[in-house]
Amino acid sequence: MDNKKLLGKRIKELRKLSGLTQEKLSEMIGIETTSLSGIESGRHFPSLPTLEKIADNLNVELKTLFEFKHHRSTNEMKQDIINNIDKLDDSSISLIYKFFDGIIK
Repeated sequence: MDNKKLLGKRIKELRKLSGLTQEKLSEMIGIETTSLSGIESGRHFPSLPTLEKIADNLNVELKTLFEFKHHRSTNEMKQDIINNIDKLDDSSISLIYKFFDGIIK
């Protein structure tokens, strides 16, 4: 997924967590609702001043808007798990095993 789409998804996610509608957030940051919709859908990339207003009105740091690693594909997440499992200590592996054992049964 490209960065515009990931950024848009993240902004939408944070807006909803804040309990704001597109109409309310767009009013708060001084842009048209259609512009915010375009940002959230990944059709438009906002300017830095707009990003700063979005972050301020969502009460998050600007960098939080770009924290979208959790929107990775299933295959990417599986590969991350495989690549990092050997780095875990015994107690972490035990905890993970208990978690998986509980959800697989």
